[in-house]
Amino acid sequence: MKLYVPHVGHMEGLRSLLEGSDDIYAVYMAGSPDYIGTGRTNLSAPSIEDIAEQVEYAHSKNVKLEIVLNSSCMGGQQLSPEGYRTISWYFDRLNEMEVDSVTVADPYLVEMLSRDYDIEVVVSVLSFVDSPQKAMFYEELGADTIVVDPVVNRDFQKLEAIKESVSCNLKLLVNEGCLYQCPFRYAHFNFFSHANGPGPKPNVLDDYYYYKCLSIRLRDPEQIIKSPWIRPEDLPHYLPITDTFKIGGRTHFINWILNTVNAYSNQHYDGNLLDLLDSIRDLREVFEIPNSELDGTIKQWENCSKNCKKCGYCKRLSEKVVRVIER
Repeated sequence: MKLYVPHVGHMEGLRSLLEGSDDIYAVYMAGSPDYIGTGRTNLSAPSIEDIAEQVEYAHSKNVKLEIVLNSSCMGGQQLSPEGYRTISWYFDRLNEMEVDSVTVADPYLVEMLSRDYDIEVVVSVLSFVDSPQKAMFYEELGADTIVVDPVVNRDFQKLEAIKESVSCNLKLLVNEGCLYQCPFRYAHFNFFSHANGPGPKPNVLDDYYYYKCLSIRLRDPEQIIKSPWIRPEDLPHYLPITDTFKIGGRTHFINWILNTVNAYSNQHYDGNLLDLLDSIRDLREVFEIPNSELDGTIKQWENCSKNCKKCGYCKRLSEKVVRVIER
């Protein structure tokens, strides 16, 4: 089993990660937002020199290093002569320092990397590959690996169809805590891409999408159960699809990352499921979901019809296992 683990982007953090666990196959981190943005907030902005140093250190520990440049919107700059030259220059530097893989969301960059560089091309989860047809298009563009949209994490029929349709590698994001079929997803990642990319940056006062999403789950905890996370105990059910799993959470502290790595490496966690989920850290202060009480739920989700109104399984389950933390 190969675990791709989030890294905050500085050397001290990388040392702490690799000294704290022997179960890390690869780490991934954002590149510099001066060149291409990412779909998440950057806690650090590593320079060319920083990345080179960290690549060398990771390789000395037999760990791969991946750079994430998965902006979902660059305002068309990637197609301008100036933007193309800037991106090419940055890709040249990453290739020279032997970065193992680069994750991008824009199809143009997928094709550019595949055509011009000897580097593994990873299609981001923000490319929203949720069907065999879309996977085939990206493979034709040059994808070596596709991170499948988590929206189909519990649709085993579709996952199997995607696997059968392409020869490239597949990677599953296991612990994203976003809403299932989230209506804010595209707009939210576009906002992040501009806020965490080359200027001009938007001057905003608050993150509407985050707080709207949070408020929905506070009112309706059933949505937490519907979210397409994969429990550590359920990884064996996905091995016929892939043996490569990505842990989300590059905006978290090292101790959180290591705790999550340990849970997925051991395929067991005895505690609050929300401890492991990315992007909903505020909910951990409100709700508890004993992970052990979710044993066996995968059997329902392996055959889920996705007709929530008719089924009602997640609603009943949430009423049983989601508990409000008393203060």
